[in-house]
Amino acid sequence: MSLALHNLKANRGARRSRKRLGRGNASGHGTTATRGTKGQRARQGGRKGLIQFGAKHFVSHLPKVRGFESFKAQPQVVTVAALGKFKAGEVVTPELLQRRKLIESASLPVKLIGGGSAPQKLTVKVQVVTGGAQKAITAAGGTVEILPPVKVTIKK
Repeated sequence: MSLALHNLKANRGARRSRKRLGRGNASGHGTTATRGTKGQRARQGGRKGLIQFGAKHFVSHLPKVRGFESFKAQPQVVTVAALGKFKAGEVVTPELLQRRKLIESASLPVKLIGGGSAPQKLTVKVQVVTGGAQKAITAAGGTVEILPPVKVTIKK
């Protein structure tokens, strides 16, 4: 016998017949027809099934997670005391800071903050400098140059 569309058949036990509800008490699914007793869901037409709503309805059912987290890249922080790894007269750039493992990426903005005194005369080129850090570097005889801001919108 050849296999053709007219003689295809599912394996035994692969297909189950549907449960016939509300066909008398002798069927085992009579009286309440497996709906339980009383209440809105037991009634005919009570509580409709899934209805498709727009995105607004979907958002209203999400939990209220408070707060705000910016998608802008936060600057990598370097303290003035950490600049002790550099020699006097050296030009400190984000690339050099990355090579010395003080920051993770040279493509993200760098912020120089206070926290200690500048150990020697340095030329520092970063995107953001605090007032205290700038005073500490100029007091040691160094200079600070502000680089143009880096436009990155990846989350760190």
